[in-house]
Amino acid sequence: MEASTQEATLWICESCGFIYDPAIGDPDGGIPPGTAFEDIPKDWFCPVCGARTSDFRPLEPGEG
Repeated sequence: MEASTQEATLWICESCGFIYDPAIGDPDGGIPPGTAFEDIPKDWFCPVCGARTSDFRPLEPGEG
């Protein structure tokens, strides 16, 4: 199964369930809206639990 376009892919933190939406970004964390997950700096962390980007995975369609 192919993923949808990367811009539309949501990412979920496996530690706490926070969902990163590229359309929203994380303005409080310095990530402007429209930033693809792949373009997030490696020193960014989950705003809810502090997990690193390596703890996130793509959210499957219909999940969440």
